[in-house]
Amino acid sequence: MTPTAPDPASANEKFGAIRKGLLEFLILKIVDADQVYVADMLKRLGGTEFATQEGTLYPLLSRMRREGLVDYEWKESGAGPPRKYYELTPKGRRHLGELTDYWNAINRTIESVGK
Repeated sequence: MTPTAPDPASANEKFGAIRKGLLEFLILKIVDADQVYVADMLKRLGGTEFATQEGTLYPLLSRMRREGLVDYEWKESGAGPPRKYYELTPKGRRHLGELTDYWNAINRTIESVGK
């Protein structure tokens, strides 16, 4: 039997929940690397499996801020109005460390189960 190429629409449905869950992890990693504003985040995610839109990112950032994981400060922009630059809080850094440890454990499990 000849294998067929996966249907992208079907893959999006199957893996949508995984992608949604991992998006928070990726945002924390992006914000940990440097203070960034939303357009920077969108650019970093663009062209990846995690490309998203402002309408997805702003509610996620709002929730993460309410949970104390990120905060922001307004900075003047030479190209228009002031921008919100996001940064991790100490709680956000701890959470990112926990997620990173968990991710590494999952990867080890996947590798060992397949042997």
